[in-house]
Amino acid sequence: MSSLTFACAHELARMIRDRTISSLEVVDAYLTQISNHNSTLNAICTLDVEYVLQSAKQADEALSNSENWGILHGVPITIKDTFETAGLRTTAGSESLKDYIPQHDATIVSRLRAAGAIILGKTNPGDLAGGYQGLNDVFPRVNNPWNLDYTPGGTSSGGAAAIAAGLSPLDICSDFGGSIRQPAHFCGIYGFKPTDRRVPTTGHIPEVPGAPRCMRQMLTVGSLARSIEDLSLCLQIIAGADSSQPDIPPVLLDRSSDKTLRTPRIAWADEWSLYPVAADIKSTMQSVATKLTEAGITIEQWVPNFDFPAAWQSYYKLAAYNLIYAQSLTAGDIRKNLAFLFRDSTQGDRDLRKLGNIAGIGLPISFNPTLKGYFETITQRDRFIAQMDGELAQWDAWLCPVAMTPAFTHRERGAAILVDDRSVPYSMASGAYVVPFNLTGHPVVVIPIGQTQNGLPIGMQIVGKRWREMELLAIAQSLDQVIDAFRNPCSSSTSST
Repeated sequence: MSSLTFACAHELARMIRDRTISSLEVVDAYLTQISNHNSTLNAICTLDVEYVLQSAKQADEALSNSENWGILHGVPITIKDTFETAGLRTTAGSESLKDYIPQHDATIVSRLRAAGAIILGKTNPGDLAGGYQGLNDVFPRVNNPWNLDYTPGGTSSGGAAAIAAGLSPLDICSDFGGSIRQPAHFCGIYGFKPTDRRVPTTGHIPEVPGAPRCMRQMLTVGSLARSIEDLSLCLQIIAGADSSQPDIPPVLLDRSSDKTLRTPRIAWADEWSLYPVAADIKSTMQSVATKLTEAGITIEQWVPNFDFPAAWQSYYKLAAYNLIYAQSLTAGDIRKNLAFLFRDSTQGDRDLRKLGNIAGIGLPISFNPTLKGYFETITQRDRFIAQMDGELAQWDAWLCPVAMTPAFTHRERGAAILVDDRSVPYSMASGAYVVPFNLTGHPVVVIPIGQTQNGLPIGMQIVGKRWREMELLAIAQSLDQVIDAFRNPCSSSTSST
């Protein structure tokens, strides 16, 4: 494997800018890596080689003429195939959109192009940005670079696999119910979900083209990368008000405090009541707490006074209201969704099924949505946001698991997942630890913290205060330097792809 393809985006940008390498050399390296490994990973779903090579040549010519396009001049990046890209197929993994070619870029795509980035390709998502595996009806399933028998998570499935396997240095993706954070955890990379409404979602599917703008809460745009520096750089490019989406406030990014970085107040939890976590994850979280303590960082075990089961119900109510008019589902989609709900509601521990009950929460709303019900759910959300704000006020960051389990083997949508010796409903196993922060809108960084006994990655959520992303990223950077657990997939896994 080429070391060039495992360099970080900010490093590539510097080398291209300093003329130590050319954009064309970088693009060639990534195209070779994609050619060698994508056929079994299925991470990149759409690639326009001619455009990419031409753009790299133009980037090099521009630099030779002292013309700098921006901070990512000539750096190839990938975009989750849920964002519209002008002239380049955008399917969102939906059969009904398999031939859709947008006329305009999503807002964040425009901003990245303006910063000099070259769109290398689109990454394979879960269908219509749904599900916790890389499954859709347009492209083959996405496989985890650490072990091809395992899922990379979802729905930013292809993006996480691409970053982990060196097919891209930076992937732009979205998170409505853990779609950035769970794949980062499963693939051993870095992921970032900013504060709700920090980054415009204009041009994201869903909504499907032509639908009214329904996704007005909880959908967040962020990134996957191999360093926190890249997450920070990306946020500075894509954040900010958008005239096409007037509810994105013109709030400037914060600045991290030196005092906070010197003496951060860190809380941690290896498990929440009612939601069992795999022993490998719990022991790794405990090792992290010990390692941080030994490094002189004050850290305290803590779980907020927060009604997580009630927040789970509010999340799925609001998700149902957001999605009901955002998707034009075919009869096949409806049958597939009902089959998923049946499996999710009938497989796994009975007590946990009762606690989850997403069919009982979402189906009544889907069949009979009411304006009063929508506003009642929004009001519930407001209360949960205020409650979490109050609980986190005493801390600079809170460390907790990403999911109940590390990456699991490929399976039918909704099939139960074994967490040690307990069978857990599908959605709860991957969603219990992530959806509360979609509901409350708090920013979260995921960093790798170790591996399971059979060599699968383990990640950790670092939760911060709303609108304090740069401070959170700086804290995450300092913690990551102590933990130092990032690894590229072992050569035996990637060489077999």
